[in-house]
Amino acid sequence: MHKNLSIYGGQAVIEGVMMGGKYTTVTAVRRKDHSVTYFEAPKKTFRSLSFFRKIPIIRGMVAIIEASAIGTKHLNYASEVFDEDPGDDKRIENEPERGIHLETVIGLTALGILSFLFAKFVFTLVPAFVANLFEPIISGDAAQVLLEGFFKILLLVGYVYFVSLTPMMKRLFQYHGAEHKVINTFESGESLTVANVKKHSRLHYRCGSSYILFTAIISIFLYFFVPTEPLWLRLIYRVALIPLDLGLAYEILRLTNKVRHIPVLRWLGYPGLWVQLLTTKEPDDEQIEIGICAFETMRRRESEIEKNQTLVQQVL
Repeated sequence: MHKNLSIYGGQAVIEGVMMGGKYTTVTAVRRKDHSVTYFEAPKKTFRSLSFFRKIPIIRGMVAIIEASAIGTKHLNYASEVFDEDPGDDKRIENEPERGIHLETVIGLTALGILSFLFAKFVFTLVPAFVANLFEPIISGDAAQVLLEGFFKILLLVGYVYFVSLTPMMKRLFQYHGAEHKVINTFESGESLTVANVKKHSRLHYRCGSSYILFTAIISIFLYFFVPTEPLWLRLIYRVALIPLDLGLAYEILRLTNKVRHIPVLRWLGYPGLWVQLLTTKEPDDEQIEIGICAFETMRRRESEIEKNQTLVQQVL
């Protein structure tokens, strides 16, 4: 393991993989005719948010906003080009060339954030309602919180499991597995070949699936500090605690990634890895190739951007 490696991440998209670095994000999509097309969206630094990126817990909310902004654009691109007639193979398209205006970016960002928040509200409020139905049988704040936590995790895991049974989501989860395997191969110091990538795990400590599970687990502990009765007050507290829950989960995710090579502490990330057994599937060779293409293209673009920045600094 090379300790000074850059930290990379990504996500699965329709018939493709998005990989992100410090400066840019690149998606590779395999079309129906098996040609590969690319989309690049440079990371835009918002100076107004730079201060908040340094504050623990709050930086988690900033990360969600930025991830939603980037991820939604790549998902939108993949859904558009998969059914299009292919043009030139292996071309890289970017935001300006595709005419994505500020209004569109804001709209896609808002859509991604609202979709995430809607899901978070559902998985927060439904377990509270269900647990409250058992109040005549299982009463007391502590018992209700534990029951609510049980229903929340059951709902989350059950939803992911049944979704994973559909052919489309199975394909998406295979690309998710390819993304993880490629990053794991890179972080191990091995060259990115299909044979090498196949040997590595499809699970990764920095995965968003782990993050979502951590929000469910952390919320259980938070709920011990607020009342469960009456129901309307219980629901208000649940909603009010969502930002804190998201921020703490982000910090826990960062912590588990830092200590994953320490034998005694690596188990902290195991719950997140277990849920990834559902959100990732073993990819085939062609899916691994797409992951490699996206990663290598992103790395090449990162190198070009760094060189250009160095030249500008030298001129100045």
